[in-house]
Amino acid sequence: MKKQYTNKWLTALLAVFFVFGVGATVFVFSMESYGGDENKTNEAVKEQEFLGSNREYLAQKNILDSLNTLKLAYDVAILEKTALSQELELERKNVENLMEIIKASQNPSVAQIKIYRNQLSDFKNTLESKVVEITKLKSQNKNLLTEIESQNLVMYKQKAENDTLISKQKKLESTLKDASKLALSNFKVLALREKSSGKELETTRAKGTTKFKISFTVNGNLVAKTGKRVFYIQVLDQKNNVLGENKLIEFGNDKALVYSFIVSTDFQGKSINVYGVLNADENQFKKGTYFVNFFDKQEIMGNASITLE
Repeated sequence: MKKQYTNKWLTALLAVFFVFGVGATVFVFSMESYGGDENKTNEAVKEQEFLGSNREYLAQKNILDSLNTLKLAYDVAILEKTALSQELELERKNVENLMEIIKASQNPSVAQIKIYRNQLSDFKNTLESKVVEITKLKSQNKNLLTEIESQNLVMYKQKAENDTLISKQKKLESTLKDASKLALSNFKVLALREKSSGKELETTRAKGTTKFKISFTVNGNLVAKTGKRVFYIQVLDQKNNVLGENKLIEFGNDKALVYSFIVSTDFQGKSINVYGVLNADENQFKKGTYFVNFFDKQEIMGNASITLE
C-alpha cells in the first residue's frame, strides 16, 4: 500500500516537471519569435530609410548635372553676342545660384527635390524661349546684313560712277581752261630813230635810238573769253635792270611781276596784232643786248631780244 502511494507521488511530480518544461520551452520560443520579428521590423525601417535617402541623393545629383549642362548651354547662347546677352547672363547667374543652394543642402527632403525640379524646368523653358528669339534675331541680322551689303554695293557703284563723272568733268574743265587760254606769237623788238621830219626809221645803232617798238600777235581763240585783255611787257638791260615804268604788280597767289609797260587790246576771238612803245629816258639807250619778256598776268608767254651797236 505504501509502495503504491509512492508511485503515485512520483508520477504527479513528473507530470508537474513536464508541464513546467513544456511551458518554459514555449515561453523561450515565444520570446525568440517576438525578438526576431522586432529585429526584422527595425532592419526594414533602416533599409527603407537608406533607400529613400539614396533616391533623394541620386535625384539631387541628377538635378545638379542637369543644371551644369544648362549652364553650359547658356554659355554657348551668350557667345552669340545678341541683344539678349544681358538677359542670358542674368539667367545663367540664377542657374549658378540654384546649384550653390543644392550643393549646400544636406539630405534634402522630397519637397525640396520637387522645388529644385520645378526651378530646373523653368530654367529649361526660359532657355528654349531665348534660343528661339536668338534664332529669330540671327535671321533678322542676316537679312539686314544682306540688305546692307546690297546697299553698299549700289553705293560703291554709284560712287565709282560719280568719281568717273568728276574725273571727266575735271578733265573737261582742264581742257576748256587750256583751250580758253590765249596764245601769243610773232614776238618782235625794233629799235627806231626819229628824224627831224618826224619820220621813224629802224636802226641797229644805240646812238640815235629813241624808242623800242615791241609787237606780238594774239592768236585767235573762239572759246577764250572776249573783251579787254591786258598784257605786261618787261624790258631788261644788260645789267638786268627793268626799264620803263618799273612797277610791281601782285596777283594774289604769291605771284608778283615788275613790268616796263602795259599793252591792252579788245579781244573778240580773232587774231589781232598788238604793239607797245618804250621810249628812251634821259640816259638814252646804250650799246648791248636788251631782253623783252611778254606776260599774260604772271604767266610768261614768250620773249625776244635786240642788240644795239
